[in-house]
Amino acid sequence: MLAGQFGLAAAVKGREPQVPLWALMLASQLLTIVFLALYALGIEGYGSATGGGLGYGELSLNADYSYSLVGALIISLLAFIVAATAWGRRNGLIIGFLVFSNWLLVFLVHRADLAVLPGDAGDLPHIGLGLWNVPWLAALLELVFVLAGSYLYYHQAMRTAVRAERADTKEGKPPGNYRQQSLVASLLLFVLLLGTLAANFFLGY
Repeated sequence: MLAGQFGLAAAVKGREPQVPLWALMLASQLLTIVFLALYALGIEGYGSATGGGLGYGELSLNADYSYSLVGALIISLLAFIVAATAWGRRNGLIIGFLVFSNWLLVFLVHRADLAVLPGDAGDLPHIGLGLWNVPWLAALLELVFVLAGSYLYYHQAMRTAVRAERADTKEGKPPGNYRQQSLVASLLLFVLLLGTLAANFFLGY
């Protein structure tokens, strides 16, 4: 769901332009970053849910800290506190939501491989809705996130460009190439999101 997570971050940027895009993208992958750090330490890992390769929809996580339900909530809360301290409560809530949205999307597509408590404490049943059992549907959902995120980002970028042009006109300056710059940035984001979606099929994620 990597492309879907980035697409959601782009969509949020389209609705909340005051939050830096880099912060939104980072927030959408913060749980993954924590997982990679724990993986490097040999604490967490991954494998194939089907016992074969790691094609699209076949990834199984052994991530009982970073992707446990309570662990994800704790990480989201910490991200909220940091962001709220730097940018205010509203922006902190947005960042915290995006961090936890990663877990929600993973919960949606993964088979039951997500722990409830950190470290799998209590030996509770693992959870996951298993949308990856229908790969074409999971891929379609990701594509929807990519298209919606790209459109909302483009729409907001153009609105910002128009406001900048009007401000230049008011000040008696020739309007800058704001719309062209916004179009290029939007197209670049769209291409990167599509590339991420294509990479998902090779990474199995």
